[in-house]
Amino acid sequence: MKLLRYGPKGAEKPGLLDAEGRIRDLSGVVADITPDLLSAEGLTRLAAVDTGSLPIVEGEQRYGVPVNGSRKFIAIGLNFADHAAESNLPIPAEPVVFMKAISCLNGPNDDVVIPRGSEKTDWEVELGIVIGKAASYVTKEEALDHVAGYVLINDVSERAFQIERGPTWDKGKGCDTFGPVGPWLVTTDEVGDVQNLDMWLDVNGQRVQTGNTKTMIFTVAEIVSYLSEFMTLEPGDLITTGTPPGVGLGQKPEPWYLKAGDTVRLGIEKLGEQGQTFVAWSR
Repeated sequence: MKLLRYGPKGAEKPGLLDAEGRIRDLSGVVADITPDLLSAEGLTRLAAVDTGSLPIVEGEQRYGVPVNGSRKFIAIGLNFADHAAESNLPIPAEPVVFMKAISCLNGPNDDVVIPRGSEKTDWEVELGIVIGKAASYVTKEEALDHVAGYVLINDVSERAFQIERGPTWDKGKGCDTFGPVGPWLVTTDEVGDVQNLDMWLDVNGQRVQTGNTKTMIFTVAEIVSYLSEFMTLEPGDLITTGTPPGVGLGQKPEPWYLKAGDTVRLGIEKLGEQGQTFVAWSR
């Protein structure tokens, strides 16, 4: 299934995408797409719904974040060897973990605000994991049983805030609107081999990132297992898993970054596409 939320910000309705690419309204079945629906039992109940009986949503719609009520937004850094190299950093021996603020969550096609004082706002196409069942001290072999599905994420970053203003990354990762997610949550059965998905990102129509999840240093199963050693992963939690090379920080001969009016479009095979216009901060 491709589960989604559509409509005005703060008033989204639940839906799913049918085989013809049309939005079907789920509000007669569930009130919203929430963490408690993401268990195996909850997804089985939704899968049993006769899609053809659901109302078709007409017209162009805004997509919201696919899950309402996520409590954690965890990120893995430097998870592609060639991205670590372009960042002039060694390949990590263990996953690099940081947090993105829940308040940075943004609809997949909503504007992204360049923060006040920013000079180095950057892009990162990433595979996102959505947890469906609580995970604590799970093995790599068990880990994927705790995943409800996958999402497309732009891990927007402010490099000066991240790198030049102290030893932690979080302040450059959690600015308002820095977490576009969606357009939909794709359940694991539709994704198949999550370690072989093509990824890409364009800035102003120019292809700058091309990659595949098969070159991740730490796999989805390894990441879920690893994180579960340090915190209980709960239904609805988001984990974004790193980016291939081609970010602004790594551009040659000199880095370059986003400015007001720039557009970014990105996609991952089977997970859809999203696009943002970057706008200047204002009160």
